[in-house]
Amino acid sequence: MKRRFGDRKDGYRLRKADPFFRIIPYLMPTRNDAHVFLEQRIYLEKTEKLIRKLRKEGLRVGFLHIVIATMVRVISQKPKINRFVVGRKIYARKDISFSLVIKKDMKEDTEETTIKMFFEPTDTIYDVVEKVNKEVDKNKNVEKENNTDKAAKFITYMPGFMIRATLWVIRLLDNRGRLPKFLVDLSPFHSGIWITDLGSLGIKSAFHHIFNLGTNTMFIAFGTKSKEQFIDSDNKVIIKRAMDVKIAVDERIVDGAHFANAIRLSQSIMKHPEVLLTPPEEVFVDNEI
Repeated sequence: MKRRFGDRKDGYRLRKADPFFRIIPYLMPTRNDAHVFLEQRIYLEKTEKLIRKLRKEGLRVGFLHIVIATMVRVISQKPKINRFVVGRKIYARKDISFSLVIKKDMKEDTEETTIKMFFEPTDTIYDVVEKVNKEVDKNKNVEKENNTDKAAKFITYMPGFMIRATLWVIRLLDNRGRLPKFLVDLSPFHSGIWITDLGSLGIKSAFHHIFNLGTNTMFIAFGTKSKEQFIDSDNKVIIKRAMDVKIAVDERIVDGAHFANAIRLSQSIMKHPEVLLTPPEEVFVDNEI
């Protein structure tokens, strides 16, 4: 799509959105004003079956890959959840992007690093596994820093007043769509979704706030697995393995009905994760651009 006046390097300005939604960012100026928290319980029988199948094919795959692939597929069908608000204006994001914090190894004193990954709406689970593993492997070197690490370290060398001034300038440029593209590309705060795997640390999922800096719209967290008991039609007790996924979203981007439909779609995909093996039959675009 050709860039028009008012568009940003990373987003298209919404021009056909409901007038009420165009006013909401003025009523709730920050993401923390507009937080909505959601929780889904995912039953893992079919998900774990798919993971075992893919591992037999030689792939390094886990629940993280399934969650990312599910959200990529949801965005391909419900693109309005891939919007963001900045400078009190609403935009449709041009890419499908995720930010993820990883530890370079599991030693307690090892530094963390942040990676940013980009996906296509037609990506399958195979594409997601390849892209995620490539980025994780590239950033596992304990001695090596990526560009995000270098930028963060450079800023922390400044005195406090200069850090505040630098962030003020970044916010000002960002609000006006003037932030340089190289900063947008390396900034984990300018991705659609932050995601964290707390299970790798051995703890349960937790609700996490969205950052006010940048353009993030959603934060997804999941943790350790649990077991839940059910009584079937024959009055027998059965046990199902489950995972609680907790989500924080910016409610300013779209109405609740669209969010609800997106959540139901994600639940359906998790119940039938084999759909991720093939590309979607159709990819939709935001019709309010």
